[in-house]
Amino acid sequence: MSQHNFAHHEINYIEFSVLDMEQTKRFFSEAFGWAFNDYGPEYAGIRKVDSELEAGGLRLVDKVTTGGPLVILYSRNLEESLAAVQAAGGKISLEILSFPGGRRFQFLDPSGNELAVWSDK
Repeated sequence: MSQHNFAHHEINYIEFSVLDMEQTKRFFSEAFGWAFNDYGPEYAGIRKVDSELEAGGLRLVDKVTTGGPLVILYSRNLEESLAAVQAAGGKISLEILSFPGGRRFQFLDPSGNELAVWSDK
């Protein structure tokens, strides 16, 4: 019997395919302050903020296929997040735009995975 407190059918873990483990860890650490649990050269767990628990992982692969679900992160300051992504080497794929619930931008990580960051209006 599991001792975890997971909600039934919630999104529990997101795994990114990456081409260069160290470069990707450095990017997400510099851009968003993420920390990692290393499980050898081919896998690293993404730790939740202020926790040892994991929210996802990085898996080393030979090829990354773009497309699929879009992971969207929340930011309290969209302009600061955009600047941090650019300073860490991310490529902006969609500049800041407004939508009915707020504003967002999209970017490519060093392996070519596309993510978005949004903020309230």
